[in-house]
Amino acid sequence: MKIPKALTIAGSDSGGGAGIQADLKTFAALGVYGTSALTAITSQNTLGVTGVHEVPTEIIAAQIEAVLTDIGADCVKTGMLASCAIVEVVSLQLKAFRVAALVVDPVMVAKSGDSLLHQDAVEALRTQLVPLAAVVTPNIPEAEVLTGVKIVSDDDMRRAAESIVGMGAGSVVVKGGHREGPATDLFYDGDRFQEFTAPRIDTKNTHGTGCTFASAVAAGLAKGLPILEAVDQAKKFVTAAISRSFPIGRGHGPLNHFYQFWE
Repeated sequence: MKIPKALTIAGSDSGGGAGIQADLKTFAALGVYGTSALTAITSQNTLGVTGVHEVPTEIIAAQIEAVLTDIGADCVKTGMLASCAIVEVVSLQLKAFRVAALVVDPVMVAKSGDSLLHQDAVEALRTQLVPLAAVVTPNIPEAEVLTGVKIVSDDDMRRAAESIVGMGAGSVVVKGGHREGPATDLFYDGDRFQEFTAPRIDTKNTHGTGCTFASAVAAGLAKGLPILEAVDQAKKFVTAAISRSFPIGRGHGPLNHFYQFWE
């Protein structure tokens, strides 16, 4: 029996709703064995981020090496990579281990609005990490920062998607949750566009949606799904986890990653 495996390289959320915690919950819920390499420790809850401690780059590299030389990974997902130095060391390790199935979630801002990425790391993301990705999963503000395209219309989303694939990514999903109307995400792989749409759910329990979506895509790829099937699975999983969420804390609550089991 071969167990699919996925590695998440991301920050820790002490509130349990996003980051490493959301990633590992998602992997487990979708039948994938999850491993992790922590890039930062955040003091965080549903109201905001009160502190960030970046893990030394040599420890980040050592965690990745420890996992990939023993357990291995059928897919790797990156999340919060706060600094240029962290982006660089992660990129070097991914190249050294010839990671082919890589999902890059270009985490920049927490749900509360707190910044999770230094400005000098954006260019490193563009030039070093994005070109290694099988798929990049930015929300609209992240896509705007990566591309310099102001996204208001459907055409703007397409231009931003084309720009990110032009940076070297295999494909991109520009998530439309920040726009009005139904939650429509746009996939592009250099050849075709495809939209994934779900009804917008009226809830404030959306902390960790980006991490969860990217991890669900990674879980699908780890199980051998084609990219479009992995994206479709991720969209459905996130929508269901939001619709079955519950109130935790006084701010933006988490998704219910285990809705299939707890009910």
